[in-house]
Amino acid sequence: MRFGLVGTSFWAREVHAAGIRASDKGELVGVWGRDPAKTRELANSVGATAYDDFSALLDVVEAVSFSVPPHVQAELAVSAATAGRHLLLEKPIATSVEAADALVTAVANASVGSAVFLTSCYTPERREWSRRMQEAGPWRGADAIWLASAFAEGSPFDTPWRHEKGALWDVGPHILAGLTDGVGPISEVLTAARGAGDLIHVVLRHDTGATSTFTATLNAPRAVARQQLRVWGDSEVVEMPQSNQPAQQTFAVAVDELVATAESGRPHRLSVEFGRHLVALLARAEELA
Repeated sequence: MRFGLVGTSFWAREVHAAGIRASDKGELVGVWGRDPAKTRELANSVGATAYDDFSALLDVVEAVSFSVPPHVQAELAVSAATAGRHLLLEKPIATSVEAADALVTAVANASVGSAVFLTSCYTPERREWSRRMQEAGPWRGADAIWLASAFAEGSPFDTPWRHEKGALWDVGPHILAGLTDGVGPISEVLTAARGAGDLIHVVLRHDTGATSTFTATLNAPRAVARQQLRVWGDSEVVEMPQSNQPAQQTFAVAVDELVATAESGRPHRLSVEFGRHLVALLARAEELA
């Protein structure tokens, strides 16, 4: 399937472009970005065509991979879906419920495929853990902590939208997806509280009646940076595994699964509708904090 890439950042180059090229079912044929010089540079490096106009890119592709800030992605993805192009989206899919709803509607009206790239959700370790958690239980609760150093010197994730929206919107989707895999679908945000800077604490209720909590920040010193998610029941505590699989390899899996989704007409488990649910949870936590 012919893919167009939207974006020219580190993540666009090292993960999206590399992942499409490493996939079995995707072919990277074009790149569009808001900076024409960076667009040409990236396109030349991967043997694709640089486009100065987004609509011109849509004319030559069947699917679009987005690696731009979420508020930019939401608007462009509506145009892509309306043009009948399948969507491989970054998290969060938008920064407001209204924008997420517009994207869900565009995808539904055009009957196109969609998938959200929540990195570890596409690794074999995570999928095996999720299967085990669904078969075992019942689980009574979970807790997660994500202390990131996104703004440390030399970090490729030191970007304006992350400074504006903080850990809740950047790593929050990953945590919510992990808690969903561990304990089941999340039904509501019970409460949320702010700490120093972008530090956020959130309490959730799941459809099963279990509750979970998470703490996150992008401003942690590198010496204390860590990620951990644990689920507990009546007899054991189970920690979510980490994966050493390179992100570009994981992205290649997402590319192939989007193509399979588009060909079958069956929605992906991590479709735009799931992305919209995450946005609603994030917005509610932001409102309560």
